[in-house]
Amino acid sequence: MISKVITGKSFYGCCRYVCADERRAEILEAEGVRDYSYRHMGNDFETNRQQLPDKHRAVFHGILSFYPGEQVTDERLVQIGREYLEKLGITNTQYVITKHTDTDHLHLHIIANLVNNSGKAIRDNWIGLRGKKAAQQLTQKYQLVPAIEKKIALTNLQALNHEETARYEIFQAIEAVLFHCKTLPALEKELMKKGIDVQYKYKGDTQQLQGISFKKGLYAFKGSSIDRQYSVSGLQKTMQQQITQEQQQSIKRGLRL
Repeated sequence: MISKVITGKSFYGCCRYVCADERRAEILEAEGVRDYSYRHMGNDFETNRQQLPDKHRAVFHGILSFYPGEQVTDERLVQIGREYLEKLGITNTQYVITKHTDTDHLHLHIIANLVNNSGKAIRDNWIGLRGKKAAQQLTQKYQLVPAIEKKIALTNLQALNHEETARYEIFQAIEAVLFHCKTLPALEKELMKKGIDVQYKYKGDTQQLQGISFKKGLYAFKGSSIDRQYSVSGLQKTMQQQITQEQQQSIKRGLRL
């Protein structure tokens, strides 16, 4: 088992990415937040974060990847998730432990609030390295596949872990800039600034746009595999809605004058 830690600003975006797609996500445990809706979950996290408004990067997102084919019970997964947070000093706070089953390897997504229930900041310095150490300790304790000792296992797990991270980072980037983009070329320009390439798929030899994919580093994903709303049709629909809303707001402003 290996660990990857990402910290961020948007609880809503993180909860949506991790929990919204029920075809791949199963929430195993939630503490201090509502688990039946990622929207309510994000709001609950954010409400607690507002106790410390200066803590901008309060989103903890830990990914624990298990060796392909390794079987672990849900009860044990929850136990591992809790102990992982404890070893990182993430206690007395809200968290959600979610299992993803959309790949050939088991992996957990753990979201936690870095503003605790007392309104105090949770230490996050060197949290990535501390997460790796915690994963190694838990791997040994629960007799999981010791990836560090097996080069092929380590290589496979790191690749899978990096792929999941790249997918989430692309999701975060699109979410951050989409509101300001009214066309696909505008979105492409903004994503290029973040090191993300946009690729289009056309129908046959025509100019009819059929698909879109995003690439970061070694990894490329279809838009719909990032989020169902990030398919070509989903993005175009969102952009058109934004244009319509702006037009309506402009008309209302004109009527007031």
